[in-house]
Amino acid sequence: MTMRETAATGGGPRHAAEERAARGRAARQRAPRSAHGPFEPPPERADPVDVIERQSATRVQELVPIRYGRMAESPFRFYRGAAAIMAADLAGTPHSGIRAQLCGDAHMLNFRLLGSPERNLLFDINDFDETLPGPWEWDVKRLATSLVIAGRENGFSDGERAEIVRSAVRGYREQIRAFARMNNLDVWYARVDETHLRELAEGSLHTRGRKRMSDALGKARGRDSRQAFEKLTEVVGGRRRFAAVPQLITPISQLVQDPERDALDEQIRAMVEQYADSLHTDRRHLLSQFTVVDMARKVVGVGSVGMRCWVILLLGRDGADPLILQAKEAGESVLAAHAGASEYATQGERVVAGQRVMQAASDIFLGWQRAHGIDDRERDFYVRQLRDWKGIAEPSQMEPRGMRVFAGLCGVTLARAHARSGDRIAIAAYLGRGDVFDEALVRFAESYADLNERDHQALVDAIASGRVPAASA
Repeated sequence: MTMRETAATGGGPRHAAEERAARGRAARQRAPRSAHGPFEPPPERADPVDVIERQSATRVQELVPIRYGRMAESPFRFYRGAAAIMAADLAGTPHSGIRAQLCGDAHMLNFRLLGSPERNLLFDINDFDETLPGPWEWDVKRLATSLVIAGRENGFSDGERAEIVRSAVRGYREQIRAFARMNNLDVWYARVDETHLRELAEGSLHTRGRKRMSDALGKARGRDSRQAFEKLTEVVGGRRRFAAVPQLITPISQLVQDPERDALDEQIRAMVEQYADSLHTDRRHLLSQFTVVDMARKVVGVGSVGMRCWVILLLGRDGADPLILQAKEAGESVLAAHAGASEYATQGERVVAGQRVMQAASDIFLGWQRAHGIDDRERDFYVRQLRDWKGIAEPSQMEPRGMRVFAGLCGVTLARAHARSGDRIAIAAYLGRGDVFDEALVRFAESYADLNERDHQALVDAIASGRVPAASA
């Protein structure tokens, strides 16, 4: 959020803490905490397949069937690609009127291990494609529902799923209350690092869970530009190039023919040079020491499939000094129709600004650029390193205890992200000491998981009838 937006939330110094707390308590009249529990989709609710098809209309059409194929694999995979559907549903639910910078897609797999510029491992939110200021409750509800859907796929009981959701929401509530008592700088410097994660594992997990945590930390450190360089590239004619992976990675040499290839190559090189203007001066200097040598189109994620995404290989002092950047198309946030349009001139800057304010530490190469494509259309992109010590959770391998601990960690992390941008004192006062909101979200998450299963089945039926095409990759 900008300083102007933060002040509008009541987070500025002009508001005494007592006044901000009173505002939070008063919000219970607008939206009682228990009112967050009941959920019924309205009769006029849009067809979920229609919503997905509208998104697909602006994407790379040859990749759209892969998106449908991935979303059809399971209710959880569908949920990962259905942020636009849920955004519309959340817009009709009660909210306190207190806003923060939202992730916009805060499902559990968007919380993961990341590397800080100081070369420390942190646990943080990762995906900000949909980031926008809005009601803080929307992020919490999306997180809670994702946990129920993952728990169902693992065969967890009703009681086990309820405890997992309680852990997430209680973690959020208690941490936002702790942040409400802290000074602004202390909130800004707060982070969950490797030491914290190891202490959490030691105190909360069994031997198997502690080993998985240790293995995940070690694996994350190995997922960097060097590992991506060795996995994704090969030597062709004495030069390092991206290796083709059918449907998933398409080198520029295979994507278009001359003269379009040369034009596209030049446009992407120009984008890299121009995007450098969005970096801090020291990072701009570092980037200038690398040279672009190859590019490829890459398919990423589930909901993002079909968005234009480039991986760009740069080399530094020699052929063994790689940097791989990812330039991903940034469209309008799915929240914009319900929470208001972004104030930024480009969608790429929207993504980067939201990420920088919500994350404890962001990628040193995180930036944005508006660029022309070979179809002469302008599109917005944000750029970051392809891999920088990244580790992602594997819900299918989690036992109830492990998912419960993970859920609490996600709740704490989301609270920190919201505390950096929104009025943490008002949110804390609204939530209070009790578990009324926690219990309400147990009910909401189960109800929305039911709806998500029906939406998933609607997509499966649409594929079976031939209404939409699907492909595996």
